[in-house]
Parts: sequence; structure tokens; C-alpha cells
Amino acid sequence: MSFFHSLLGPLRALSFLLLVAGTSAESTQHGATFQPDYILRATAQNITIDCESHYAVVLNGTSPAPPLYFREGWTTWVRVYNDIPDQNLTVHWHGLAMRSAPFSDGTPLVSQWPIGPDNFFDYEIHPESGDAGTYFYHSHIGLQAISAAGPLIIEECGPPPYEYDENIVLQIGDYYNKSNHEIEEGLLASPFKWSGETKALTVNGHSGRESLTTAPDPSCAPLVIKVEPCTTYRLRVIGGTAISLVTLGIEGHSNLTLIEADGFYSKPFETDHIQVASGQRFSAIFTTKSADELKELNQTSFFIRYENRERPGSASGYAILAYDIKNAKLPKSLPATSPVTLPKEVSNWAESVLQPYDASLKPFPRKSTRTVIIKLNQVGEFVNSTWKSHLQWAQNGLPWEERVPKTPYLVDIYKRGQEAIPDYNVAVAGQGYDPKTAVFPAKLGEIIDIVWENNNGASGGWDIHPLHGHGPHYWDLGSGNGTYNATEMEQRLEGFEPMRRDTTMLYRYRDKGPPNTSLGYRAWRVRVDDPGLWMMHCHILQHMVMGMQSVWSFGDADDILGRFPTPYVSGYLEFGGDAYGNATFDPVVNPYFPENAKGKEDKCENWDGGSERAKKLYHYK
Repeated sequence: MSFFHSLLGPLRALSFLLLVAGTSAESTQHGATFQPDYILRATAQNITIDCESHYAVVLNGTSPAPPLYFREGWTTWVRVYNDIPDQNLTVHWHGLAMRSAPFSDGTPLVSQWPIGPDNFFDYEIHPESGDAGTYFYHSHIGLQAISAAGPLIIEECGPPPYEYDENIVLQIGDYYNKSNHEIEEGLLASPFKWSGETKALTVNGHSGRESLTTAPDPSCAPLVIKVEPCTTYRLRVIGGTAISLVTLGIEGHSNLTLIEADGFYSKPFETDHIQVASGQRFSAIFTTKSADELKELNQTSFFIRYENRERPGSASGYAILAYDIKNAKLPKSLPATSPVTLPKEVSNWAESVLQPYDASLKPFPRKSTRTVIIKLNQVGEFVNSTWKSHLQWAQNGLPWEERVPKTPYLVDIYKRGQEAIPDYNVAVAGQGYDPKTAVFPAKLGEIIDIVWENNNGASGGWDIHPLHGHGPHYWDLGSGNGTYNATEMEQRLEGFEPMRRDTTMLYRYRDKGPPNTSLGYRAWRVRVDDPGLWMMHCHILQHMVMGMQSVWSFGDADDILGRFPTPYVSGYLEFGGDAYGNATFDPVVNPYFPENAKGKEDKCENWDGGSERAKKLYHYK
């Protein structure tokens, strides 16, 4: 890092002079007059989680980070400062990858150089019409996202397809009483050392393992969510966990109607609980009880129960749905037995039957042009029931290592052009990727079925994987036990409209079995129409660190470079280039999206006050 820092000044001066000399009409310097819409500052500090002091990377001093509100059809600038003296940083806009400027996806060494210590970067994001929904943002380096993550709500310009009065935003997280450095060091060690199981689940920063009267600090007490009688709420649930698959339900309120998954509205689906994995988001609407019903029940507070699934250790907690009426009382203790019974089985939950609210917005392609099957399994030396070596997760034998590419893939294409593009023919004839570049290539216009196979590797043990795709949202074809069969899948899809998603589950159907056996799959259909470098990976943070990530190249060099003319990107092509600012240098940026139209704010009724109501109901700690 010191070598990079020693070059920052000369590199900035040279690149800025070249930029001004050749392209002043296409670039702008974000100086004293520039006002970002949001400012995020990353620090590493002691915070209180689960009533314990914990050293963590946080954004704006808290975990979760503060909620952000973007608008569809509107460009938002977010300035991110890295005030961590010894770590790099990026921010990924989860679910909005293709709505960000070319160097703003936040994937280090794929789409951009990371933000070095004492530097800042201006992210440009432009949600389009139809993107209104529930998202979140998080660091994409190491395990920082355990604590450096926050809700992101895209507000719609026109009325939503479902009526509701208020929002309730819940971000679910994991808490480990170890530092990120200690966990990551063990995951990358030889022999491998597991992180251990999560110590607590959190909801908006509260673990809910102690009662309101006995908790020494609010962080281990239940989150209290105040509601009004006879009011319809939109419950937005964000899976911000590191590893936990979580199921939750509300005492006395089983009338949940799912209306959204991963930023897309769905047809209504009735359920009595919500299940969410790392990276997923769901919305459900429900109407609260009337004052007469509360009087008849003689009850004004109801427990929200949340539990993890599919892990050897159990974690659970409570939040409280509290009616804001006269003489209402909060419970002084937690129940000895949960008043909410949550199912143990996870593979049959509602997401597999959800269909889009309006499938005509982007019609589902009924046929694919090719299929890529990706086997996911652990690789390493397994002897006498123990991993004796460095342990990695691989895709068709290929693990991802964040430190291996010396230059971000997108930057490399800008520097070397077509030479940096993976060999398509080699990839198609082999395992789907080019061994030379370790990238999965695709041509524009292709419609690819990506089938993820769950393989138990040398240990014989299967795991679950919430699989996340950057770039264009895919159509989720579904999951199943056994082996994928294309003919059976086509029959299953007859008369069915799949949802477009960005994070869906690869389940396990048995705990153990004969080693190196594939059992279970998840299938996606991807239309390759957005040129760029996109990651597809498991969203369990430990698995990501251990290599369970893949890089895909959509289009050739001309397609990718055509998004942003080469002369105007010089500041993005070096670590600490002039697109990155610091205390003495204002960054030179290349606005990718058109300026926001004057007067549009007056035409979008849902932009006035919706954010403030949602902020109030976020119950921010």
C-alpha cells in the first residue's frame, strides 16, 4: 500500500493534465461547489452490538448504516470517504449494478480500483423507471459487509401497484464476537480455520435476546416497532446477514401478503412468515388490528420471532410490534416459549411460486441459446475427516481470489482492448470459463441458462448458497432436488412466468452423502444485453472470501468500451487516479447519466414525504 501512496500525487497531476488537455468538454471536477446527495464515511471503530463492545468497519458510525432513498428516473451521487487507515473500501449497490456508472458497481478488481485510505470516491447511480423497490448497499471487500451495510429504498414516481400507508424497514444481520481480521485470517489459513457460528441475529442492530427491562444496553433488547390500528404497512425485509438464512413471523398477524422480491413487484401471495437469506429482499403488506380487536384480546404488543435455519448452531431473537394507543404497555419479559411457530423446512417456501406483477415489462424468453452448468464444491486436502490445507470454494474447479488479478478486469480491457477479453471458444469447449483470464465470457444477444449444481466435495457434506448476480437481473427458473433436466424444466415453465431476481437459493436436500456427489440445483435464464464485467457469486460472506465468486464478461471489447469513450476515463484506470479525491485534491469525474430534468420533482407525487415516513419507521438505533 505504501508504494501506491507514494505514487498518488504524481499520477494525479499527470493524468489531470492529460485529461484537461484532451477532454475538458466531457469531464468535470467535483470541487467546492459540488454537493453530493449523500455522504458516507467509513471508519473502523468500537461499536456496541448484542451488548458487547466490538471493533468493526461501519458507515457513518453505525451498524446498520443509515437508510438511503433514491428515486427512479433520477441520478443520485453518493460520496464515500475511506477514513480507515489500513484498509481499502468499496460500496456495492446491491441489485442496482447495471444502474450504476461503469466504474461504480463497487466490485474491487473487477469493475473498479478500491478506495484507498484517506481517499474518497463519488458513486453515480441512476435507477430507471420500474426499479422502485427494496435494495441495500454494502462494502464488497473481505468481510466488511458484516457491519458495513445499510438499507436502500428506491422510491417510485407514480403510485405503486399496491396500496399501503407506511413502510417498516427491517435489515437482518449476523453478529460474530470476533474481528473481521481474525475470521478472514482463519478462512485463508492453511490449515483452514472456520469462523464459528453466528453469536446473534440482529434486526436494525438489535439482537432481541434480552428483555426491555433486563438488557444493559438497547443493542441486545428487542427492536420496538410502533404501529397504528387499522393501518396497512409495507414490511420491507432485507437479508443483510453474513451467513444466516432467517425465517420470521409476527404473533397474531399471519395475514402477510408478499408483493415484492429483490426489487420487483410480484402478484400477491399469502403467507404467514417471511424467509430471507443473505442478499435477498422481500416486501409484504399487512393490516394491523382494530382498537376493538385489541380490546377483545386485551393485548397491545405482539412479538416478532426470528430464527436461523440450516446451521449447526441455532440463533434467534425477538422484536416487538407495539400499538401506539392510549394505555398501551410493553412486555417486561421475553416469552419462555415462542408464541410464533416457524417451519423448519426451507426449500419449499413461497419464492419458487412467485410470478411478476406485470410480465410484459420485460417478457420472459422461452428458449435459451446455450446452457452453462457450474458445479459448486470445496477443494482442498481432506484427510481423516479433517481439512489439512487451505480450503476454497470453486466453480467448476475455479476458485476466485480477490488478490490475484493485479488490475481490475474492466480497467484491463480499457488498457489492452480485445487482448484482455476471455477466449469465448475455449470457454464454450471447456468448463464455461477461459483458464487464461479466469473469466466466463458471453456474447451480446445470447440467452444463457446458468445451472448451479450443489456438490458435496471431498467431505461429503452439502451446504446452502444464496446465489447473487450482478448486472442484468435474471429470470429465476427455480430449484430442485436431484439433477437438472432441461426437458422437465421446460414442461414446468409452461404457463408460468418466472420472476426476475438477483439473489436466489441453492438449497441442500440432505446433510451428508457419498463424497463428490451433486444433489440439487438452481437454474437461471440470463439475457446478455448489458455489456460489462459482472460478478455472480454466493452471498455468504465466508464463502465469498473462500473463493465462491465468478466473473463474467458480457460482450467483446468494442461493446464494453462503447459504454464510456476511452479518452475520458484515465482517472479511473490507476489506483488512486484523479477520479479519487482526498483532502488536497478534488476528483475529476465523468458523468455517465444525463442531468436530472428540472421540474420532474413536482411531477412525482411519491417523492414528497415518503422518505421521511420511512425513516421514522426504520426505528434507527
